[in-house]
Amino acid sequence: MTQAPVFLEFVDSLWLDAHLATMADPDAYGIIKHGAVVVHAGRIVWIGRQADLPADAHQRATRVYRLGGAWLTPGLIDCHTHLVYAGNRAREFEMRLAGATYAEIARAGGGIVSTVKAVRNASETDLFRPSAKRLSAMQAEGVTTVEVKSGYGLDTASELKMLRVARQMDHELPPTVIATFLGAHALPPEYTGRPEAYVDLVIDEMLPAVAAEGLARAVDVFCETIAFTPAQTERIFIAAKRHHLAVKLHAEQLSDSQGAALAARFGALSADHLEYLSAEGAAALAAAGTVAVLLPGAFYFLNETRKPPVDLLRRKGIPMAVSTDCNPGTSPTTSPLLMMNMACVNFGLTPVEALAGFTRNAALALGMLTDRGTLAVGKNADFAVWDIDEPAELAYRMGGNPCRMTVKEGLPLPEEQP
Repeated sequence: MTQAPVFLEFVDSLWLDAHLATMADPDAYGIIKHGAVVVHAGRIVWIGRQADLPADAHQRATRVYRLGGAWLTPGLIDCHTHLVYAGNRAREFEMRLAGATYAEIARAGGGIVSTVKAVRNASETDLFRPSAKRLSAMQAEGVTTVEVKSGYGLDTASELKMLRVARQMDHELPPTVIATFLGAHALPPEYTGRPEAYVDLVIDEMLPAVAAEGLARAVDVFCETIAFTPAQTERIFIAAKRHHLAVKLHAEQLSDSQGAALAARFGALSADHLEYLSAEGAAALAAAGTVAVLLPGAFYFLNETRKPPVDLLRRKGIPMAVSTDCNPGTSPTTSPLLMMNMACVNFGLTPVEALAGFTRNAALALGMLTDRGTLAVGKNADFAVWDIDEPAELAYRMGGNPCRMTVKEGLPLPEEQP
């Protein structure tokens, strides 16, 4: 008689009667029909066809979850968000629809300046409450890991405040929160006409303070004609490397500033937006192994017409992640499912590419594929359970939420009885 595998002597949970989309292959769902997952100490210790489990496996598990033919995917990863902010910009949205220009909105106190003012005036508690609600909305759609950028404080105290709120969310809420320092998001009003002086502040004061408290894993910069130049970005990246922080970049959203090539030269985890990416920039990203992060929410909300060059990214073999870009000004959404649909309809991704964009490739964009992003032995037992007939439904639906259960390290959120 075949002996049961050692790992089944003591396991925390057994997940049965599910169809699995492992996302182990970058070009396919990695489907295992009638599959099972075994979890111990928050990690997957076995995955495969249910028929291959030992007959007494369910007796060895503390909890047994029978999913009744539901689909199980890796937990979704939102790899580019500005989730921590105060206030909203609904009035600005209304003004823009009525024909107001960006300059007119700015003169009326709108734009990023309004969010900066709200963040500076908010306490950490004031910031935490609405940000936690946004994170909970993401969790309800299967999100188990989220990246959160600063960038709405634009002074040292306020940037640190935002990052501390991100850390608090990581400690107090179930999803993993990965913080990124984006002090170079925009030029604050008090530095108008003095961009180099502000870059000095970012490098000499903000970055050392962020690093000293261990508040961020990466540094991001908005490299664009309306924000920071490639030369200024390079200065910040050099400083980030001195502090042993990874780098990411808002690149080529409004013009080809050659930010993608700069990001690649510094081994950036990701280059994000990329509507104006050139063939030369794509070649640099491919050589560096940098992930392209597509943000269809901002494209839609701003009524843009220039799409990222998806065919070029495919030809170069550049992994494509997809994200909500949750922020108050250009992508006020917390729905990864809606972003999957928009990525397919507006950018031409396939449903499997869209799901990969929120799983394995999003994990790559955070430098975390070793422990999440696919269903595989040894990885975190972070997954989502869906009441769907096939994985393509996740990108197909517009509205509604088929997520039955979000699971973090083997525990359903909220806890459900087996």
